Amino acid sequence: MLSLLTNEKSNAHLTNQTTIEVLSPAKVNLFLQITGQRSDGYHELLTVFVPVALYDKLTISKSDKGLEVYCSGRGLPKNQNNLVSRAAISFFEKTGIKKGVKITLIKNIPISSGLGGGSSDAATTLKALNQLWPNALSKEDLEKLALSLGADVPFFLLQKPAIARGIGEILQPIESFPSFWYVIVSPNLIISTAWAYEKTKLKLTNNRNQNIIKCFKKNIFNIPDLLFNDLERVTLVKYPFLSSIKESLLQLGALGALMTGSGPSIFGLFDSAKKAQEAGNILESYDKGDVFVVKGLG
Repeated sequence: MLSLLTNEKSNAHLTNQTTIEVLSPAKVNLFLQITGQRSDGYHELLTVFVPVALYDKLTISKSDKGLEVYCSGRGLPKNQNNLVSRAAISFFEKTGIKKGVKITLIKNIPISSGLGGGSSDAATTLKALNQLWPNALSKEDLEKLALSLGADVPFFLLQKPAIARGIGEILQPIESFPSFWYVIVSPNLIISTAWAYEKTKLKLTNNRNQNIIKCFKKNIFNIPDLLFNDLERVTLVKYPFLSSIKESLLQLGALGALMTGSGPSIFGLFDSAKKAQEAGNILESYDKGDVFVVKGLG
């Protein structure tokens, strides 16, 4: 079991004027409600993002050899279709800077897991490049560039608990968010995000949406009662063993359990590191997927 019992900050560390090292956190969705679909096919939603202390690590150095991307740990597309490469290419195209970089990524966040690892790496790459070439992009331009790479990339520029609306880009930070420990189980399964959204039928839920927003605005954090994910309605039916992971987390003392994003990762909330670690140790023996014990950030 990979247990990251840390609240280590993901701030960039500039080792010198040409190299930067930075941690790139995962996220969980404590709430996800599909609220509509736009004419361009994108789904509008209301969601609550929380970053957690499960990190990829990036080392980015100035180079005269164009763009070089290396990855160790979990797999990453070798061509320029991966989000780290796309973020770097977009940065240099937008700024007009005629330089190159070498990027080394140590991948700890499972790929296509609902934990946002690719989007986080893209946002971290943009921020790091904007630090290596100080303020080459304004905050507004950085956010626009992030959105062009993916709907949840702007959240990872923020890296603190937030309510997100629109397609995920309209962010409202949540102040004084309670501290929880998260036990995350990530099965060896890839669920198509497009399939999950396509199969989930829209419901009229405006009242519920407004209640959720009011709770977070007023710092009313009875989190177990707020946990909800629209996409579970189709995903757990097709993959019932995911429900068994939720049930196991609850039996082991989680305050609540939920699938994050379009899955397949399932998380449970715990109010202490000891309880979370004990549950994580037991879940590891069930062999239902990779198990991570991490603290929430922000």
